[in-house]
Amino acid sequence: MTWTRNRRQRAGIAAGLGLALLACVAGCKPAGNSGQNGGQAPAASSVPIGSGFDFYVLSLSWSPSYCEAGDEENNSQQCRGGRPYAFVVHGLWPQYERGYPQDCQTDQPRVPTEAARSMLDIMPAIGLVGHEWRKHGSCSGLDQGQYFEVLRAARDKVNIPPEYRRLQDYLTPDPNDVERAFLRDNAGIPEDGIAVTCDRRYLREVRICMTKDLSFRTCDEVDRRAACRLPKVVMPPVRGG
Repeated sequence: MTWTRNRRQRAGIAAGLGLALLACVAGCKPAGNSGQNGGQAPAASSVPIGSGFDFYVLSLSWSPSYCEAGDEENNSQQCRGGRPYAFVVHGLWPQYERGYPQDCQTDQPRVPTEAARSMLDIMPAIGLVGHEWRKHGSCSGLDQGQYFEVLRAARDKVNIPPEYRRLQDYLTPDPNDVERAFLRDNAGIPEDGIAVTCDRRYLREVRICMTKDLSFRTCDEVDRRAACRLPKVVMPPVRGG
């Protein structure tokens, strides 16, 4: 009888261990150093997620075109400062699927000077930093610090093609060739998720559409409305040394 009772106890323990194993398969986290994160699940993106809009457009401006097209007097910091600006961040713009918000109400209308200066490695002028916050960042659902954090992260997602990092002479490319260069060097940008813009003569911007968590995405309206239709555009050489 003792042997029978012990056998029943062992059977009960085995059944309990089996149930525990099934539960662990469903929900237990691995312990110890297994994987690149020491057994922890990969960290989720820490980029703040905005609200009140559908997606972003990252606008990269060809600074030499801006200066040569007659805008120099309006921004001497960008055009006469001696820094060799090529593609710079114009802004990160919240968008609707159709249209976009702008100039939203904010209790932070002014960007402190030190905060604006911290963006000058990717944006060319303090005035532009403040303007972009008031016109576009104020509509992101983020505070200033979060918005500029996301703006910087968006810029970090994009590789500038090497042929456009430092032009020494004038270039007259087909704008489609510029677009193809960005597509070549940035896996994941869809063909209808990028637009190269121009005025009557100069290449002005490359606009790239991103989700709120900064994945590349399509944006038919932006591509259709903004894309340059000229067969050739002028890209002036980079200024400064």
